[in-house]
Amino acid sequence: MKFKKSFIVFLVLFVLIFAVLLELGKNTLLGWAAFLALSAGFVLLHGKVLNGKKLYLRLLAFVAFVVISAAVFSLSGPPEKLIPAVDVKNPEATEAVSVKQGMLSGVYNGDRSVEVFAGIPYAKPPVGELRWKEPQQPDSWQGVRACDYFAPMSMQKRNHPIYDSFADLFAFHRFKISLKDNYVGAMSEDSLYLNIWKPAGDVKNAPVLFFIHGGSLTGGQTWYSEYNGEAFARQGIIVVNCAYRLNVFGYYANEELKEESPNGTTGNYGLLDQIAALKWVNENIESFGGDKDNITIAGESAGSSSVNAICVSPLAKGLFTRAIAESSSITPVEPYHTFRALDEALEMGENIQKEFSADNISQLRDVPAEKLVNTSYTNSAMTVDGYAITEQPYLTYEKGENNEQALLNGFNEHESDLFFFTAKVNTDNYEQVVSNVLGDYAGEAVKLIAPYEQSKRYSMPIVEGGGNAKGSANRIYTAAWFQYSHYNWSTLLSAQGKPVYEYYFTKENKSLGSNHAGEMPYAYGNLGSHADLYDETDRELSRIMQQYWINFIKSGDPNAEGLPKWKKFNDSSDRVLNFDKKVEMIKDPNYELYQLIDKYQNTKK
Repeated sequence: MKFKKSFIVFLVLFVLIFAVLLELGKNTLLGWAAFLALSAGFVLLHGKVLNGKKLYLRLLAFVAFVVISAAVFSLSGPPEKLIPAVDVKNPEATEAVSVKQGMLSGVYNGDRSVEVFAGIPYAKPPVGELRWKEPQQPDSWQGVRACDYFAPMSMQKRNHPIYDSFADLFAFHRFKISLKDNYVGAMSEDSLYLNIWKPAGDVKNAPVLFFIHGGSLTGGQTWYSEYNGEAFARQGIIVVNCAYRLNVFGYYANEELKEESPNGTTGNYGLLDQIAALKWVNENIESFGGDKDNITIAGESAGSSSVNAICVSPLAKGLFTRAIAESSSITPVEPYHTFRALDEALEMGENIQKEFSADNISQLRDVPAEKLVNTSYTNSAMTVDGYAITEQPYLTYEKGENNEQALLNGFNEHESDLFFFTAKVNTDNYEQVVSNVLGDYAGEAVKLIAPYEQSKRYSMPIVEGGGNAKGSANRIYTAAWFQYSHYNWSTLLSAQGKPVYEYYFTKENKSLGSNHAGEMPYAYGNLGSHADLYDETDRELSRIMQQYWINFIKSGDPNAEGLPKWKKFNDSSDRVLNFDKKVEMIKDPNYELYQLIDKYQNTKK
């Protein structure tokens, strides 16, 4: 068989491009095999049958080859798969543990230093008639329940794997070529399960960390490597995290639902799930060796906003002692995100009902979850429902009726960059762009923060560029959306005389750096999951941050001998502990900007 050079070049390019798509799309090995067989068949067909034939026949064959290849790509997409609790082949089962619902067992990690119990139900599946109802007590079971796989993630819009692969490749820099990851995590409306990491063996009165994942209240899952609980469990902390209802399933509001609820609530089902999981921990954690009187709740991003909501919820009183909050809160007079007025939530609820041509809640409950999840409306905010949250959160703090007795909280230097990366900001529209978060005080902010370009901190082109005022606009948005909310929370709590510790994360690396969520693998000891992206300075900072977090979880004070002194916010509200190559107290660079945001927020009262 003889082939023209042009045919060979064209075919090789097509095969290479398609192979890249198969890898980025996490397609199955069967898909790879089918495409290779198809390519070989096309070469034979072209060489033995079509060689020398008319051009239109060869073009027709090529079109057929492309169409069938596309079908192979579509049909060999990654299947859903439950994620194992530990990355160990044939892990050893733990001894059985007794909880109120029955007996269960977990699995040991690789070196048997940690026991992991995954997929423990803390409420009935919120399906059918229980969709948009307060979480119900979980069912009991007979025998020993094997808790060796994480339960499915809550219903959420799922990106195509190619999109996620591109994000890993160009934003997070952690994409790896592999034929072992050709699957996606399972997803279900039946998702109200929690996971526990505990030190192996006989444990008594261990401090407990209850962690809430982020994801804008619309996404996320409990098996994410950045907050895996093994590192803390090795150091004597029992770690718990939970899934909760998201988006339209978790934060949908409707007058009919409010009327049918025995508590008159609607719009906060995801928050009620989190509180139900926390109650389950209070009732059962002693069986795992945990101290129910020494529970710290923690969260990042929307998880941090959720922590703040639990701190003001009367339903959570007495269920925990301290709080750790990273990169979000809902204490401003008018929170910038993850919070909305009830009338806004109800209006969106009406629109969603119309979207699915439902005359009532019964009909909307009949809409399959796989269809409902694709609503064009985004339910990404909690609300004052009069039950889980009874008033604007700042009012609860002013009355001193909040629940936390101590707070460790903070933010990163470049929180908003990834959210704001498509914006173009120049000197001519700088003030207008900033007015979206500062109103009439935008002019003062522009004078305070002179325009400058987005800095090229490291190889993350997706957030670099965008105009000669993009960097300064990002700084103001970061301050408003994220940093100010912690300054405000710290101010409210320290006024009560309760200890507050505030941090500022500025460390850069080859991955997220100091963007939103960049501190997570450092604080929870998970740099090892992507070790090539970090160096010794990163590992040393992670060691220090872990020790601060663990000390706080144990006693409410992050300080200890051998660590740089972390001074309380109570003593100097303009100072923060800077996490970088050097850990030290510095003046918060946006302190003056917070005063402007304060003025703007006060106009909302």
